[in-house]
Amino acid sequence: MAELADPFELSQPAISKHLKVLEQAGLIRSGREATSRPRELEPDALKKISDWIGDYRRFWDQSFDRLDAYLSKVQGYEDDKSGD
Repeated sequence: MAELADPFELSQPAISKHLKVLEQAGLIRSGREATSRPRELEPDALKKISDWIGDYRRFWDQSFDRLDAYLSKVQGYEDDKSGD
């Protein structure tokens, strides 16, 4: 587990806690091989998260596009008023 902790300047107990949370969330699974506990990603769970994030990304992109259009309209209105 030291190879996971070193690049992030985290302690091994902190890495263990993070891995436990990921495992409880179903994002990774752990196995047993002699004295090690290899972890593997759960691709189906990660795909679900990616899809969920994608839905929100589209929602926010559309919302910001509408806000931009509205602000451009308001800005144009203000420019027209000041030009009188």
